[in-house]
Amino acid sequence: MNVLLHIGAHRCATTSFQEYLRLNTDELNARKIGFWGPSRTRNGLFDGIVPGPRASTGRNPQRRAAGRVQMHLSWSMADGLDHLIVSDENMMGTLRSNLRMGGLYHAAGERMARFALAFDGQISDVMVNIRSLESYWASTLGDYVARGNPIPCADMLQRLAASQRSWRDVLTDVACAVPGARIWAMPFETYGGRPEVQLGAMLDQKMPRSHARIRLNATPHLGDLRGQLPTSVANDLPKGAGRWQPFDTAQIAALRETYTDDLMWLAAGGDGLVQLKQDPEKAGQGMNPARTDLTRGNPDDDQTDRVAGAG
Repeated sequence: MNVLLHIGAHRCATTSFQEYLRLNTDELNARKIGFWGPSRTRNGLFDGIVPGPRASTGRNPQRRAAGRVQMHLSWSMADGLDHLIVSDENMMGTLRSNLRMGGLYHAAGERMARFALAFDGQISDVMVNIRSLESYWASTLGDYVARGNPIPCADMLQRLAASQRSWRDVLTDVACAVPGARIWAMPFETYGGRPEVQLGAMLDQKMPRSHARIRLNATPHLGDLRGQLPTSVANDLPKGAGRWQPFDTAQIAALRETYTDDLMWLAAGGDGLVQLKQDPEKAGQGMNPARTDLTRGNPDDDQTDRVAGAG
């Protein structure tokens, strides 16, 4: 049984993807594809894998958690599944921790090493959604403010924009923590809002389109955000409608440049650690794609004649 961990990231349509899997459970089971989502993983299954405050019982919570995971894996194997999708974006960390640390998933390596231990080497693939940083942080902050937190100050925005930690660092940490698995980067710009395409790319087969356009947990637009906040706080938001973008032009440019560097690193092979999952619905150009970058100037007859008669 192939075990595929889908570990987020947050604000990359992960909740919508999980709802798509949940609503298509019967059809997926018929294809021998199982699904563990947050309703299962956060209902005691993963309790103890990552250390946290708890009452002392004299027992080893990590060992008990690993045994619990192994037991559930054996049940899934007994059901005759060929593939098991385990999707929970909190495996890498939390949004609150990202904002507190001022960067992306600083503890991703340590956390994923603990999950790798709990799954006892049975993880075949790890899927990580990534997103352009200016929209990732804008979505994160929009969700943060919508939950009743204060609007971020200028210093916080500058700290996020200037952070040296990028998706490349997160993916490298994950690859080192789960060395026996294939690590895949799946851009939100390609797969966001297309859960059937994302699942199809993960398993290399066509997936059902039923319930594929349900959108959950989207960041509220400015008008909705103002309606959720006290007037004193809402007045600090910019005028207009559409998505809230808290960063200024220079900060947006810096964040986009960092993300472009990450994509270039992935396109170049990700140091052999991470693979970029391309859109399966976009056909390539074949074995010998056109090299338009090698053509220069105007290939007209006059130019050809001049070259032929030179000398």
